[in-house]
Amino acid sequence: MKISIIGCGWLGLPFGAFLVQKNYTVKGSTRTESKLEIIRSKGIEPFLIDLESIIGHQNHSNHLDNLDDFFDTDLLYINIPPTRSNPSIENDYPKWIEFLIQKCETFGIQKVIFLSSTGVYPNTESIVTEDTSPNPQTASQRAIVRAEKLLIPNKNFKTTILRPSGLVGGNRIPGRWFAGKQNVPGGNVPVNLVHLDDCIGVSHEIIRQNIFGEVLNLCADEHPIKSEFYTTQAEKHGFEKPSFQMEVPQNFKIVDNQKSKQLLNYQYLKPSPMDF
Repeated sequence: MKISIIGCGWLGLPFGAFLVQKNYTVKGSTRTESKLEIIRSKGIEPFLIDLESIIGHQNHSNHLDNLDDFFDTDLLYINIPPTRSNPSIENDYPKWIEFLIQKCETFGIQKVIFLSSTGVYPNTESIVTEDTSPNPQTASQRAIVRAEKLLIPNKNFKTTILRPSGLVGGNRIPGRWFAGKQNVPGGNVPVNLVHLDDCIGVSHEIIRQNIFGEVLNLCADEHPIKSEFYTTQAEKHGFEKPSFQMEVPQNFKIVDNQKSKQLLNYQYLKPSPMDF
């Protein structure tokens, strides 16, 4: 089976390397030329693809033909989060997804996995599931929801939407995030986090079990409060401990992961963020 990963970054690169070990044929893209050799070193065929540049120059560029091999694939794994620093991201990002949809249709790609975010859910002060209607508040969140709405109804291929919570693992060391800071708000708010190992594990199970046409949350089983988690992480990695305001929690949600566990018969490898 051939799998093309657009976006070989924090998740895409180790996931691609994992798939290579499982004997899949893997192609991976990056926007940075210097990363091509890193991708190749993992056994992944590398491609230099900058969707922002492609869309901006599509009408007068002939370099698109060399992407044909990348889109000669059975499954497209879309892992390109919208760039918050781009002031036009709400309009630009859906254009990138439309370009990828066009390629799926042209090359007959049958399966798509799209990395979304649990950030699209509203802060309900309660549990949110895949049935909770998105209520995006930022430009990047609105861009993601628009992308989902472009992908899900397309009849030419089947898309599974993965909505991960806060991403931890690899080079993302949460103990660093609030190290030494004082009176950080929201100390009593429960956290929604998922480890890199489970991002890879769930993604692989979707492919292995052929689970498409679904929306799945991706989150650890447990939700420790913010002060407990970040203090523990700071101590674990030798950072200065932060202090928190312990006011009544508000503006939060608790992301439910039961559907991913039940549908895939999956047990999270890192169920407790306190063990990250």
